Amino acid sequence: MSDSSTPSNPAADAAPGDTADDVLSGSGLEAEKARRLALVDEMRNAGANPYPYRFDRTHTLGEVRSSWGELEPGVETDDAVSVAGRIMLKRDSGKLVFATIRDRSGDIQLFISKAVVGDDAFAAVKALDLGDWVGVDGTVMTTRKGELSVKPDRVELLSKAIRPLPDKWHGLSDVDTRFRQRYADLIVNDAARRNFEIRHETVASFRRTLAAHGFIEVETPVLHPEVGGAHARPFTTHHNSLDMQLYLRIAVELYLKRLIVGGMERVYEIARTFRNEGTSTRHNPEFTMMELYQAFGDWNDVMDITEELITTAARDALGTTVVEIRGESIDLADPWPRKRMIDYASEGTGVELHPSMPVADVRKVAADHDVFVEERWGSGKIIEEIFEKTSESAIVRPTFVTGHPVEISPLARQDRNDPFLTERFELFVDGRELANGYSELNDPVEQRARFEDEQAAKEAGDAEAGTVDEDYIRALEYGMPPTGGLGIGIDRLAMLLAGVDSIKEVILFPTLRPEAP
Repeated sequence: MSDSSTPSNPAADAAPGDTADDVLSGSGLEAEKARRLALVDEMRNAGANPYPYRFDRTHTLGEVRSSWGELEPGVETDDAVSVAGRIMLKRDSGKLVFATIRDRSGDIQLFISKAVVGDDAFAAVKALDLGDWVGVDGTVMTTRKGELSVKPDRVELLSKAIRPLPDKWHGLSDVDTRFRQRYADLIVNDAARRNFEIRHETVASFRRTLAAHGFIEVETPVLHPEVGGAHARPFTTHHNSLDMQLYLRIAVELYLKRLIVGGMERVYEIARTFRNEGTSTRHNPEFTMMELYQAFGDWNDVMDITEELITTAARDALGTTVVEIRGESIDLADPWPRKRMIDYASEGTGVELHPSMPVADVRKVAADHDVFVEERWGSGKIIEEIFEKTSESAIVRPTFVTGHPVEISPLARQDRNDPFLTERFELFVDGRELANGYSELNDPVEQRARFEDEQAAKEAGDAEAGTVDEDYIRALEYGMPPTGGLGIGIDRLAMLLAGVDSIKEVILFPTLRPEAP
């Protein structure tokens, strides 16, 4: 156990009778802030700066642990280090103060001796609060109990914390507070930091894998003159100088495929994307997609790279390809099955379904299974709704759901063996869609017809339908080679690998309702 093992308590410096919750909200908080601000004024009046401009450190705390982690108990070295971090724990033992500081790489103990730093400096150390940032010059040692520590010669305040840290037992038990005050959540919540480390490693792994396959990372516009590439309601804005309406992108597909037309052959983008939809445990109005396009390939190629990307990311982020889903250990390295959407829908209803069926017959099957249907929907769209109602949530292991109806896949090629279906897949894991891909439609005449169907649906009241993108049609008329395309939801993949159930756990600053006064 650490010599500074006493848990932090944000109420410790509050007025008598204040609870931890008082310190975090209410009169206790105001009194504590006033006390700390008075300390700042005292420092300034004494000629000290409570917010210095810089500190030159020689080691992160993780590097100290890596280099000196094998020291025997009770060893004092002459090895000098300069480290910095936030004070997370502090215990006063008279002529010694034990403190734990934390930086991005980890924690380490400070063994602060009055005899070493001197009376004035020791008094300043005693006045430090939990949450303060400090810089330390000292030597590496271990205590008699074997705790790796830094023995300071000098401790410098780098930033005074005016607001006390939340106690992990009281301060951030409310999830809305955790998401709204992510800065505080990251300070005290080990799990939150782990979630975002996993997310970072996932994205870094994607980049390494794609570079190894010859893909080029690109950037495409966030402001689009046309809505396209997905079915979603967009955010709209106005460009004053050009006096034109623009849309925050709902997908990057059509711009990336323009680059395939231009001969770039293998491109991808990790793109912040925006859809004007409600929030839920699986949806946030702004989210991150990785989209790639590969010339001379088809949906089989992108299914293969989907497996490789996600399995490799799991190994890189977690050190294993095994994840737990619904209490079951699932090895992502096992081959992922492929099954048609119409087969799922047929099994879910007990009726053989196909988009070629008369729409009245499919409507009856939907009604028999309490599936909502809109008047304008054709057989293909209704089959998708039946699949979602009867089968989607039961998919646990990674599974490619394939063969989507043409009606719901305006940018995908017809299946080479069935003109009513497309060479499209969606990857489902734990009842969630994680990826979407297909053999890309590259016939400009057929693409125009599909766009016109989309435009008609929009005019009939479907706010999520697309429009005719004339410039994209023009690009296709220059010729796009056979191409496979893929989109993977980074946020949902991070949820899977981190083992969390809400998308807000893996987005640093999720969209929230306005804070109540």
